[in-house]
Order: sequence, then structure tokens, then C-alpha cells
Amino acid sequence: MKLLKSLIGMAVAAACVNAQAVTYKVPADGSRLVGEVLVTRVPGNNTSLEAIAAQYQQGFSNMLEANPKVDPYSPKPGSTIIIPQQLILPDTVHEGIVVNTAEMRLYYYHDGVVDVLPVGIGQLGKDTPVDWITKVERKKAGPTWTPTAQTRAEYAAMGEPLPAVVPAGKDNPMGLYALYVGRLYAIHGTNADFGIGLRVSHGCIRLRDPDIEYLFNNVPVNTRVQFINEPVKVTEEPNGGIYIEVHQPLSTNESDLNSTGYSPIHVKPAIAAFLNNHKVNKSLLDEYFNTRNGMPQLLNPIEF
Repeated sequence: MKLLKSLIGMAVAAACVNAQAVTYKVPADGSRLVGEVLVTRVPGNNTSLEAIAAQYQQGFSNMLEANPKVDPYSPKPGSTIIIPQQLILPDTVHEGIVVNTAEMRLYYYHDGVVDVLPVGIGQLGKDTPVDWITKVERKKAGPTWTPTAQTRAEYAAMGEPLPAVVPAGKDNPMGLYALYVGRLYAIHGTNADFGIGLRVSHGCIRLRDPDIEYLFNNVPVNTRVQFINEPVKVTEEPNGGIYIEVHQPLSTNESDLNSTGYSPIHVKPAIAAFLNNHKVNKSLLDEYFNTRNGMPQLLNPIEF
């Protein structure tokens, strides 16, 4: 906490925040820990955690994980807000686009840097694919939307009938730009002011308008795209530090939720082996699995 307080009002030195992304230099020494935590204060006017998330290029879920005691709809003016801009890069190849659905972030690797963008993903039962490697098949400005028969029936049941084809424009749920991946899915914009960092789509990946425009203008057709579902990320850094980053895992059905409202974490064998083969503080490990704050945490503070 002392470290966090000392960062209030300071700029993030290891990441560049612009209108399109938070961009990090990919470490050349094998490190996967990038960025720094930023702490700010709620401005003295009517705002929400979503508005602060958009200002700092974060998703709603990332902000909720990092600020569990903050009122998401009416945070107290002047109160402290943690901006989780430090993270562990996924344990994948540093190429093209990587979407980690569990943390609701998209990583775009290019030219020795990685752009990190928050995303919205598929609703429960309409899940975004995982464990899938594909590519950008094509791109389109002003995409139309052809809802499935099931989707049209769902909207009709809510009293919101849809046309067979929703024309391009600001009212189109796909937004103003789309990158089509595989045959059935797209990375696209949105016509809503919320939902980034939430399970809101019918399986596609949603981004805020400036973010999808940035990807549309910079990602070439045939770019590699990988989908993963990794709520737990770990790294052993070159200086000996061992870090873990734990996110709330995606539930696959309502029964996944335990009595605390948290889905159980099923640790993959490779990560379990990593934790068993390294000297880590078990009490801290248990604490981080319980708090799930979505930020890198040091597991060997005494040894390190």
C-alpha cells in the first residue's frame, strides 16, 4: 500500500497511453512483466468507474478487480482509484493478436512493442472461442450485421424486433469497423457506451470505437490471431522475482459460482507445476487466489 500511495499523481513510466492503446515495449531479456500500477483520484464531479476505465484504456472488469470496494456507478469524489496498467504478458508467442478472454484484454504485438486493449466478450452460453489459432481473414469499414434466426427471436421476445440485415452506421452493434477472424467471428466496434470488460456479445470481440479504428488501420490481413483463456498468469523474472496475476475465471454455467459468488479456479497443469517447482510464499499464494485483483503480485518477497 505504501508503494501505491507513493505513486499517486505520477505518470506511468513504462507504458505509453494514447487515444488508441496502452503500448508497452516488449522486454528483450525474457521478462514478461511490463508496466507500472498507476493510482489516481476520482474527480470532483459526477463520474463512474466505466468513465475512468475509458480514460485510462481499461476494461470495466479490470477496474472492478483492482477496486473491489469502490462504488462502480458513483465513486466518491477524491477517493483513490487503482489503474491496473502493470501486467504479465501471456505465455504465448509474441506475434500478431492474442485475446485472453479471462482478463478481457487484446494484445497486438508488432515492431517490438505490444498494444494492450480492453475488450468485451461473449455472453454466458454464447462464449468467445478459446484455445484457437486463426488469422484476420478480411477487414471492412462500415460492416453490416446479419443476426442469426436465434438472435432475432431473442430480440423479438424482448420487444425489439431486428431486420434481417442491420445496415452500416452508428446504430449498428458492430460499430464502424470490423476485422473478421475465421468464418464466424469478428473483432469489431460497438454502438454502446458500455460493455468493454464485460460478457455482452454473441461471441465476437468488442472494442471501443477509437480502439477498433486503430486496429483496423494498423493490423494487416492474414495477421495471426490466437484466443486463450488464462485467468492465472505466472512469470519468473530475470532478476529472480516470481509473480502471479489472478483474474476471476469465466463461469461456464450458473452452477460454477460458489457461495462467495466466485467461480472456482482450475489451475492448469503447467502453472501448477511452475508453482510447485519454485520457492514461493504459500500464504501469499492463497491470499492472491482469494483476492483475485487482476494485478501482478510478488510471491517470493523474502528470497527476492
